[in-house]
Amino acid sequence: MQNKTNNPIRRKAYIITGPTSGIGLATAFEIAKHGTVVLVGRDREKLDNLEGKIGRAGGHAVSVACDLSDIKNVRIAASKILDLHLPIAGLVNNAGIHSAGQTKNAQGWDLAFTTNHLGPFALTEALLPHLPDGANVVFIASGVEDPERKPAVAVGFRGGRYISAEASARGHWEPGGSKLPGADAYATSKQALLAAALDLARENRRLHINAVEPGFNPGTALARNANAMQRFVLKYVLTLAAPFVKYWSTPKQAARVITNVLINESDATGVYYDDKGQPMQASKLVRDPKFQDRVVAETRALLKRTA
Repeated sequence: MQNKTNNPIRRKAYIITGPTSGIGLATAFEIAKHGTVVLVGRDREKLDNLEGKIGRAGGHAVSVACDLSDIKNVRIAASKILDLHLPIAGLVNNAGIHSAGQTKNAQGWDLAFTTNHLGPFALTEALLPHLPDGANVVFIASGVEDPERKPAVAVGFRGGRYISAEASARGHWEPGGSKLPGADAYATSKQALLAAALDLARENRRLHINAVEPGFNPGTALARNANAMQRFVLKYVLTLAAPFVKYWSTPKQAARVITNVLINESDATGVYYDDKGQPMQASKLVRDPKFQDRVVAETRALLKRTA
């Protein structure tokens, strides 16, 4: 990685959440080729280590500790990011979790729904007014939100089961969902996040707000709650096969797609990209503007309670 401090593009800054492992880690290094990376994650020690690695590779990074499952902490982190006074050109909402069972945050809300949707939404809302015209915001979505997406159905997902933002925060989903532990929480969180991204794109025409389905990445930290044997197979066996299987990907491949969307200078907005960087369709429900409006309105009302 070359240090291009004399290049004007080098002065741009890009925020990424969940940068210390998997897709986020690969994307952080990819982004560092184009400007300063603002690393936003839970673990201060991991953030400091990554900041140092990017620096030693010729890039530049700064970090802000933030637990996306804690909305008040998210708002504090947003203020700290703004206090850096960097020329922010983009944001990647990458952080996510797929819990093997129903887990709660300190507030009693479903951990997956809060981390994957409420936290990223709160961070984005706090930063949007401060982003310059033409800035790019990228949401990392997932095709498992679509009940008609065959690869997701084949492994046991049954699509997002959204009832309302409040019901999701309580860990309640539409009946008839998946038998896989944590699958409905994950799919519903991604359903809400994608709907919100498309709605925000319509609301904020001066910005470019898009989403990316990064493909199935078997070796990422989303599987952190699997048992030791499952993690070994995912990381060291299935990851090797990923480049040769349709809809599968690797962190490096996903990072290139995400970064290309992040630094894109076209006027594309409200686009949902697949793991190859091509436009794809969300589920029928998520494509409905009325559903998008409802998700955003309910999310804002729920988050307002934590102000």
